[in-house]
Amino acid sequence: MVDVGIIGASGYTGAELLRLLAGHPEAHVRFATGDTQAGTPVRDLYPGLAAAYPDLVFLPWEPTLLDGVDAVFLGLPHGASQGLVPELLGRVDVVLDLGADFRLPDAATYERWYGGTHSAPELLGRFAYGLPELAREPLRGAGAVAVPGCYPTAATLALWPLVRDGLVAREGVIVDAVSGLSGAGRPPKPTTTFCAADSDVTAYGLLDHRHTSEMELNLGASVLFTPHLVPMSRGILATCYARPTVEGLSTERVLDALRDAYRDEPFVVVTDGSPSTKATLGSNTAHVTARYDARTGTVLAIAAIDNLGKGASGAAVQCMNLATGLPETAGLPLVGTTP
Repeated sequence: MVDVGIIGASGYTGAELLRLLAGHPEAHVRFATGDTQAGTPVRDLYPGLAAAYPDLVFLPWEPTLLDGVDAVFLGLPHGASQGLVPELLGRVDVVLDLGADFRLPDAATYERWYGGTHSAPELLGRFAYGLPELAREPLRGAGAVAVPGCYPTAATLALWPLVRDGLVAREGVIVDAVSGLSGAGRPPKPTTTFCAADSDVTAYGLLDHRHTSEMELNLGASVLFTPHLVPMSRGILATCYARPTVEGLSTERVLDALRDAYRDEPFVVVTDGSPSTKATLGSNTAHVTARYDARTGTVLAIAAIDNLGKGASGAAVQCMNLATGLPETAGLPLVGTTP
């Protein structure tokens, strides 16, 4: 049994962690903090969790909570984890950060994309990047994991096999992606209230969205990334474009590259059809496809994920399983919710 704590559990990623861990056969939640909700029963803020956590209350953070805990998840905004991680490492077997503080390789890159000085640059090298489909072995037994961003997860899963096999150029990659409102977090913002978001689609983060850096690092490519906010609760659909580098390319060949890369991956479905966000809802599964358009000389790759599942909390649980020696699929739903 793995005893688990969640720091920053009152947001949507924290609630999703609690939901997934409630069905995990080898994990037990020992504490859940939420400073703005300290003293609030979990069931009051998230009634859907009442049956699993009838007595769990959000606590204020204090280091004594770590006593007897094996794994800690950090569901905090970017910039907040780096102040806590130094006192967590060594106190627990594995730290899993769902924020952006330890995803990038050096302080200069972090400052370039996040606009602030990193307070613990010496710890950046301690974190394994938490996308098992890209690099699984560093996650086995890891003491610290940086869980990827939701957009980079979708774009990387769509494009990586094509880049790996040399089928597309590493320059001029374009990623257009749409995300549900939960990606903006639980606290309301001017752009995420019902009246602002309903019947509206908005592009944001033009030319400089922070997740661009992860995509470029994962793919070894230059990427133009444009995210869009759409009026749904959860889900990401990434539509990606790249130029071919080989003669005689075909749709079957790019699909074969995806099938070969993900043949043994439990959480990636390669489909001949067009992936949909609803198919992934509530699951830890990504659906991917690809096409080659001979008329325009363009490779098209598409991925759908649940931004709170494979894009955040599900990925974190998958990484915890690998880091602690549990079966990788433990506690993680393969099947989306229908209808």
